[in-house]
Amino acid sequence: MDCDGSYNSLVLLHDFSRLRPLGAHLSSGRLRLPLQDARMKTYSATPKDIDRQWYIVDAEGMVLGRLASEVAKIIRGKHKPMFTPHMDTGDFVIVINASKVQVTGRKAEQKTYFSHTGYMGHEKHTPYASVLASHPERVIEKAVYGMLPKTALGRQVLRRKLRVYPGGEHPHVAQTPSKLLFPNAEAK
Repeated sequence: MDCDGSYNSLVLLHDFSRLRPLGAHLSSGRLRLPLQDARMKTYSATPKDIDRQWYIVDAEGMVLGRLASEVAKIIRGKHKPMFTPHMDTGDFVIVINASKVQVTGRKAEQKTYFSHTGYMGHEKHTPYASVLASHPERVIEKAVYGMLPKTALGRQVLRRKLRVYPGGEHPHVAQTPSKLLFPNAEAK
């Protein structure tokens, strides 16, 4: 647009009425690119491209939801540039010290876990504090599984990539996991 608001100085650079078939690169002395070279290709990972790593996360002093969202991102593979939604490009995650995870606000008293027996009216609501005391690994597993896709890939493949332990020891020393730090997940 000119300074006076008119479009007089714009020149149309492409004339699409003169496009030739893919083999015709030269027309009237000018170099033209074939149509298929001008398009971009979407990258899709293949099984031979995938390199899986093992990571270890210390949950001591971390907020449950923030920790779970970061772990779910790594399990799914969204931290990699080669992420493909229909492929398992994610890494394995080991979470230690699950019994020392924290929640914000009044969730420690108010949060409950729902289950149903299958009979009408037989709902079971288990408080967060009792689940954390008896099975602390289930608190993190349930939070992470809720952030994974509810598809066959999420149920069959991605759930196997999370290992949670209530204490500081784990049996996966042979995998040589590298340590992950999430500064945004720490309690303030």
